[in-house]
Amino acid sequence: MCEVEDKKSSIKKTWFMIKFIWRSDNMNNTTLFDVKELEEANMKMILKEVKDILEERGYNSVNQIVGYLLSGDPGYISSYKDARLKITEFDRTELLAAIIKDYLK
Repeated sequence: MCEVEDKKSSIKKTWFMIKFIWRSDNMNNTTLFDVKELEEANMKMILKEVKDILEERGYNSVNQIVGYLLSGDPGYISSYKDARLKITEFDRTELLAAIIKDYLK
């Protein structure tokens, strides 16, 4: 049940971002949304949350996240504050692509 609630929470965050962008735009213009861009923003937000949670627990967040991304073993990510559930919501390949894309900007 908790996993379903987290997915619902993630969807709500994404819809909130869409509503915020839409409301902040001029109402006389057509607004286009890039779903891929919103997904990447959501990934960045979740990665930041997971990083903060891992650091709060005293872990080296970079080492733990890299370990997870390379091995696929979710045991690298603490279950504290549902960090493991949050990061496993995304495909590892997509996470890596988003990280590299952001780095190469």
